[in-house]
Amino acid sequence: MTSVADAELRLLRDVLRLLPAGVTVQDEHGRFLMVNDAAAVQLGLARSGGAAPSQLVDQRLEAGLQCLRADRALVTEESIDDGKVRQVLLTSHQPVRIDGRDLLISSSADISEQKAFEDQLFRSAYYDELTELPSRRVIEYRVNSLLRCDDAKFALAFLDIDNFKHINDYYGHAIGDALLIELAKRLIRELRDSDMLSRISGDEFLLLLHPIQSQQEVADFLQSVLERLNAPFFIDGSEIFASISVGVSLYPDHGRSYEVLHQNADLAMYQVKNNGKGNAAFFDAGMEHEATARTKVEQSLRLAILEKRFCCAFQTKVDIRTREVKGVEALVRLRDDEGVIQAPGTFINLAVELGLIDELTHLVLAEIVKSIDLINENFGPTATISINVAAKQADNVEFMRSFARALEATGFPARFMIEVTEDAFVAKTHFQENILPIFRKLGVGISIDDFGTGYSSLSALADITADEIKIDRSFITDIHKRPRSQGILRAIESLSEALGMTVIAEGIESFEELAYLQAATRIRYAQGFYFSRPIFLEELRPATPLASESRVSLASRPAQENRLVYSRGDRYRR
Repeated sequence: MTSVADAELRLLRDVLRLLPAGVTVQDEHGRFLMVNDAAAVQLGLARSGGAAPSQLVDQRLEAGLQCLRADRALVTEESIDDGKVRQVLLTSHQPVRIDGRDLLISSSADISEQKAFEDQLFRSAYYDELTELPSRRVIEYRVNSLLRCDDAKFALAFLDIDNFKHINDYYGHAIGDALLIELAKRLIRELRDSDMLSRISGDEFLLLLHPIQSQQEVADFLQSVLERLNAPFFIDGSEIFASISVGVSLYPDHGRSYEVLHQNADLAMYQVKNNGKGNAAFFDAGMEHEATARTKVEQSLRLAILEKRFCCAFQTKVDIRTREVKGVEALVRLRDDEGVIQAPGTFINLAVELGLIDELTHLVLAEIVKSIDLINENFGPTATISINVAAKQADNVEFMRSFARALEATGFPARFMIEVTEDAFVAKTHFQENILPIFRKLGVGISIDDFGTGYSSLSALADITADEIKIDRSFITDIHKRPRSQGILRAIESLSEALGMTVIAEGIESFEELAYLQAATRIRYAQGFYFSRPIFLEELRPATPLASESRVSLASRPAQENRLVYSRGDRYRR
């Protein structure tokens, strides 16, 4: 019988020793009476070479004594972090009395992997992965906590990086991400422990400043932040300059809820954007009125696109030597609720911002196709037809492919000239490499619009493959009186000629400007009010001669009278 009992006891000891859970037994003084193999590993008691046991041993001893004194079971997490690995045990302590002795039985499971995963989920939910800044919900919770305090006074600032898309396009997204990290480090450098910076989206941040004494204190601090950002960022061998636009709302002056304070700071930030960027502004009530007016314009624009209340005006490109019409540029116009024609300056930028520009461009093309007979009749069947494409569209491969298909579907794609700004070529975008070949196959021409107003240099022209370059009117206005502009014009003309590009002078409005181009340059083509204002085909006089007849009559008239004369609606607004 004794041998059977001994065998069972040995079996129980072996089972206890080999259990996957760590099991320990402690006496009333906290000393270990038994430690199975799993517990020995967990507590560092199985280490060889005389290594010190884990700090978890001290935690176990302290917890054991507390449980024995209180005579109460306890479930706790025991953890140790050596800087490299964090070990976490979930331990159940149970005081027992056996043979007149007070003992503590403890069972532990290693939950280190589970806790690491929980920590990862927590950081993903509450911290930005790239910059490691608190997320939107963290700063919102912090602001709402302050709102419950009677005497709280704080500032909420909305920060947006200026031209971040251009930085991403030119340097690549990897450097763009690195810039976000470095910029965040600069922003938090002077913050107090009570302040908070949060990244709420791609290039947008929220800054909580608490406590504050006055608006001037906040203004002074933000000015120092802006000045700190004047220094360039050196990333991966590139020297990058970045600025931010900042809008600020104050509690309680500018709102009494997180949503209102955030919205008002956002409105103030957009006011800075509209006024030149790179600055800070505090919210005021006038901004709210402007936002309301803007919302009405947005709604009107969306409705106009839905109802297709857009039309095209056409402006001629003229050979200044022969007065023949080389081509026409299609200029989109909006007919508002009262029937008044609105020029593109009132809605194009908004259409781009709202993501409506793609549909608007297709509407322009549809208007051209519908009017092609009138275009041929008035300007000739060989006149090129130019369509403007926004810089944002030029870098959108999906849109440009769909637009190329639409041009091909017209049956006369070679008649078209796409006008894009120089930024589409100079920046590291998809246009030059991926999009341009698609239009080349169709015979569609490419024109660089408003040349001289972007960021490129004359040397950048050498890498551009375009058919036409349009010199911005800022170089042409009073060209006969401006020697410096004359020198720039000659340089552009010579380089464009060497690269096989046709030069178009934009914005000719006086006989003197035309006379200078004819006498002092080899430029052949021009565009501007001197020749013709933008016209609507349906408003042409019935007696307007055919294009060939028009060219003959123009060439036979004196220079001062050689203008195409069209009737325009009384309600046309430039």
